[in-house]
Amino acid sequence: MGLQYNPDTDVPDISGKVIIITGGTSGIGKAAIFELAKHNPAHIYFTGRNEKAAKEVISQCANPSNMTFISCELDNLESIRDAATKFQHHRLDIFIANAGVSAIPPALTKDGYEVQFGTNHVGNAALLLLLLPIMLRTANEVPGADVRFVAITSLGYAMASGIEFDTLRSKQDNMLLMGRWRRYGQSKLANVLFARELGKRYPKITSLAVHPGVVGTEAVANFGTFDKMLTLITSPRGMLTPREGAYNMLWAATSPEVKEKVDGKTALFEPVGKPHVGNANCHSDELSKKLWDWTVMEVGVEFK
Repeated sequence: MGLQYNPDTDVPDISGKVIIITGGTSGIGKAAIFELAKHNPAHIYFTGRNEKAAKEVISQCANPSNMTFISCELDNLESIRDAATKFQHHRLDIFIANAGVSAIPPALTKDGYEVQFGTNHVGNAALLLLLLPIMLRTANEVPGADVRFVAITSLGYAMASGIEFDTLRSKQDNMLLMGRWRRYGQSKLANVLFARELGKRYPKITSLAVHPGVVGTEAVANFGTFDKMLTLITSPRGMLTPREGAYNMLWAATSPEVKEKVDGKTALFEPVGKPHVGNANCHSDELSKKLWDWTVMEVGVEFK
């Protein structure tokens, strides 16, 4: 399929659907909101830190009245719990876990987790777990429901040798060679594993991870020289625009063909809708279960 994708025609009518997307004030999240808003959703919630940027996003959408911005810091569990209380609908059809950080120096979240893992995995997973009862109610009670969870991951997952659970409550600055990229890879592997485990536990939710491609976002623009060079090397055909970078998540969130492609053999999808098998870590039942149990315990939610 390549990038022969046109959201204007390939995103179907999504009337009645309620959507939430994390990190919607810039980059591919912002681009995805613009495209989804064109196709009659019942409501779009989006999270972020920048209220001024959020107001600009809302003002540029076709129907601002069906948009709600929720201020949320994904590196802060208290902020995430507060954000979950601001979700006011009784149904939730599509959850896109988009927000994240990449290749940043060693640091901790406000709750003491390694910052990339704490933001990219813990933050997105925490909000998902808090809203999961609404998604399950939608899947079980709404006629013809098609509930989906889309995790934005990266081919950078392969830089991680696994998940170092014992040191997640540290800066993990013992990773010296390419440390920031290895920590990033660990968080992106977690995105793949969590989406896979969610789908196994709750088969009525179509759950998948997607790689958006290498996108020329503000984050990339702020990279140092070495990281910019590394990024360019991994994108020999050039970087995608934010709109192009949103194509794969839009496909995952709305395409009728997605369900038949989520087969348990695919770790994630490359742009657009191309199956990527992944490595052994991506398919480890032991690792995905351990991550799920660890996350549920850390977030402090309970499921039967």
